[in-house]
Amino acid sequence: MGSHPASNTSLSNLLEDRYKTPMTFAAPTIEPLSETLRAILTHKSTRSFLSTSLPPGILEILITCAQSAPTSSMQQSYSIIPIQDPKHKEAVSHICGDQDFIRQAPLFLIFCADLHRMGNMAEKYGVENQALDKMDMLLTGIIDASLAAQNAALASESLGLGTCFVGGVRNHAAELIELLGLPERVCGVIGLAVGFPDPSIKVDIKPRLPMSEVLHYERWNSSRQEEGVRVFDEVMGRHRHRLSKIGRKPWSQWMGEWGRDGVSGLDGREKIRALLEDQGFGMD
Repeated sequence: MGSHPASNTSLSNLLEDRYKTPMTFAAPTIEPLSETLRAILTHKSTRSFLSTSLPPGILEILITCAQSAPTSSMQQSYSIIPIQDPKHKEAVSHICGDQDFIRQAPLFLIFCADLHRMGNMAEKYGVENQALDKMDMLLTGIIDASLAAQNAALASESLGLGTCFVGGVRNHAAELIELLGLPERVCGVIGLAVGFPDPSIKVDIKPRLPMSEVLHYERWNSSRQEEGVRVFDEVMGRHRHRLSKIGRKPWSQWMGEWGRDGVSGLDGREKIRALLEDQGFGMD
């Protein structure tokens, strides 16, 4: 389909580009560099898609890759709903934050936590499945769906396609449940827009927190957090300046103020617990 970007870039350069800072460790020599590593390290969200349709069979390949993800105790407690019809996608996009790139993308995948299937099996065999009343089962469904979604995204990008995850499937979850006809114990977890990136729109790789801020050897250690966050504020400031995004708050302040009034930035997700309970998920 499409060639993968940065195909001639070294591993060290890819690592530095992710952090936007010089390397703090010696990268091993890996020749030839794995295309899987290259796809992971060059990930960036695509929010401008061409109208080009995906070739036949690509959807099924992506779903097979999604199903190849690990799953807890072989439960496979998720389901995937592809949205391709333009009118249906318009309605879904409106519910999920009214984001235009969802309309643009030829494919929008909605990954759902699905305990409905297990409930049906319990009923079939006359079993009172008390596990379905426990919150851990909901977490299992969320984790399973998330692992499947990441596999689908990685597979897409390895094929030269662009992707963007969409948490907006949880914004107005009740409306989405009604639109999609989701049964009891099924709820959207994450969406994934997939398509051919618009080559006229340049997208830079966004930096990440210093490795020292998320890597805790053996035991938790936050002694370097203040310094790590300060460095990242500077890195993000330079990144935004390159993109002419001037005058924005430091990343740390943005994070500190996130949800300060309890609902800011949640766009309806503050009601998610009640929605999950109404949908039949256990919270014990």
